[in-house]
Amino acid sequence: MIERLDTIEKRYNEISELLTHQDIIMDIEKSKKLSKEQSGLEETVEEYNKYKQVLEDIEAAKEMLKDDDLASLGKEELEKLNAEKTKIEQNLEILLIPKDPNDDKNVIVEIRGAAGGDEANIFAGDLFDMYKKLAEKENWKIDIIEEEHSPAGGYSQISFMVKGDNVYSKLKYESGAHRVQRVPSTETQGRVHTSTATVLVMPEVEEVDADLDMNDVRIDITRSSGCGGQGVNTTDSAVRLTHIPTGIVVYSQTERSQIKNKEKAIKILQARLYDLKQQERDKELGDERRSKIGTGDRSEKIRTYNYPQNRVTDHRIGFTLNTLDRIMQGDIDKVIDALITEDQKRKLSGN
Repeated sequence: MIERLDTIEKRYNEISELLTHQDIIMDIEKSKKLSKEQSGLEETVEEYNKYKQVLEDIEAAKEMLKDDDLASLGKEELEKLNAEKTKIEQNLEILLIPKDPNDDKNVIVEIRGAAGGDEANIFAGDLFDMYKKLAEKENWKIDIIEEEHSPAGGYSQISFMVKGDNVYSKLKYESGAHRVQRVPSTETQGRVHTSTATVLVMPEVEEVDADLDMNDVRIDITRSSGCGGQGVNTTDSAVRLTHIPTGIVVYSQTERSQIKNKEKAIKILQARLYDLKQQERDKELGDERRSKIGTGDRSEKIRTYNYPQNRVTDHRIGFTLNTLDRIMQGDIDKVIDALITEDQKRKLSGN
């Protein structure tokens, strides 16, 4: 561990030196890349410096034990420092876990109403509102890519991009089937119904990651439909992309500009192809896939939202909270933190 920490500290100091060079300062892209790398190392370096200081303090406390007048104070200090040393070592172990290269990326989220008809679509809308409120708390920005409103309320489908700091690191565990148990507004006898909506979270794909040949894509321009202001149904601005090799279809109509709709559609198509590639890779590495918290499949039931009991249960880690009302207002941090902690625990144990 110490060797790895020394290497990280050396690289951190090396970047600090590089960032003072005139040629690096003039190269905005290179400077930005180095600053980002240094920022990713900073927390580990700071924790390592604290660790080295504690080790020095422990040696000083041991010296105090040799002096009869200071032995009692030294013993008390040593107990405190050893406890601090253990805590820092645990933090360093977590910081040394290899980071998911996608963690700091923006994400594209797709939510669809699944089993349960109108109630499933209404719940899809509730989930979108929950993520929207979480985004407001985190100072993230939401940009809608595609939306299909349901006549009863909510969405049969909605796709949106979430932009901000480390978005994927917090939302990546949300992929899967979300189940709701409640009395629908249309239910006259007060019976609890069970419905589901599916969520898919994909990292935004950068050009270097993209594996998209536009020769494989059929582009159709159509007239927008549904809600969208005065521009809807008056111009051919909606764009449908069909990726011929995989059959993936993407539709974008939220912008009045055909060019902007095409840009959004290409982004989501790239993300879907990247996600498909990741799933294929995970399938080949079967053990690694099974060790993950959730496979990311839409069909996997990951969470239940029980309204009568004001309860949320994440089935992957057996985590339950009786604060559903607050969670639906975007206060989902405790669930996300529990998933992150369990993921770290599994990685540390090698499972």
